[in-house]
Amino acid sequence: MPLNRTLGSITVTALTDGEGQFFQPRADAFPQATTAHWAEADRRDPGSVTADGQWWLPFRSFAIRVDDGPVTLVDAGIGPSDSLAASWAPVPGRMPAELAAAGIDPADVDTVVLTHLHSDHIGWAVTGTPGRPYFPNASYLVQRAEIDAAQTLNPALPAGVIGPLRAAGQLRVVDGETTLTPAVRLLPTPGHTPGHQSVLLTSAEERMLFTGDLLVHMVQLVDPDLAYAHEVDQEQARRSRRTTLATANPTLLATPHLATPFTPPPTPTTCPLPPAPAPHPLIGVDHGVDGVFDLHACR
Repeated sequence: MPLNRTLGSITVTALTDGEGQFFQPRADAFPQATTAHWAEADRRDPGSVTADGQWWLPFRSFAIRVDDGPVTLVDAGIGPSDSLAASWAPVPGRMPAELAAAGIDPADVDTVVLTHLHSDHIGWAVTGTPGRPYFPNASYLVQRAEIDAAQTLNPALPAGVIGPLRAAGQLRVVDGETTLTPAVRLLPTPGHTPGHQSVLLTSAEERMLFTGDLLVHMVQLVDPDLAYAHEVDQEQARRSRRTTLATANPTLLATPHLATPFTPPPTPTTCPLPPAPAPHPLIGVDHGVDGVFDLHACR
């Protein structure tokens, strides 16, 4: 059964389209992560690691609904068995069943925010042959920078996704930060892809940040500076991650790939060093992990 969180009159439903083991060792996906990073990430998110140390991840979308009104969907999952994600993700996804369990008909969705155009986030955007929008009444929102980069991201995107959405009159191209409703705002968070965007939901004093792939593993909350091998621009992604987590000031994160869909914001992984101890006559001064800080002292 899908999991819900409520912010005032707004219900957010986590829709898990599938889950499986990542296609490469996690140490290759995050080559700068240390043993201490992994130990802390596994402590915080034990469901993301298998018994033999592999990365286990869900593929998740989120539905936002005010009372019984129309639905805003953040991302569109891995899709059916013939989707663009089929070469590496555990298709077919179960989005239709997840929507039904949440009491959502595809026709209820009036907005689909695509955080970016990687195949595991667009799977149910367009389906069938010829391709048609799966959500018949929805505007699909994509950043212009992402549209401009589509051919580079995946040569199948222009004809397979963008073209059908445009032909149906359902593609809405946005530029930069965009307010959809008083509660929902799109935040440009480039780096993972050129036009990656996140979504900030605000209700009273609560703020939920739908991260998309601003971060993909708990290890990037343990240390937001850690680069992911599949980020298009790792330095830009690092800046987006650090800046957005700080300025959006979320009270909760809604994440596609962490084991738990709703996650508290990160605790700092760097903390002020204690006063320098007197150097040992033989080994000098030990400042902890990597000579900088001890992750486990900064919980």
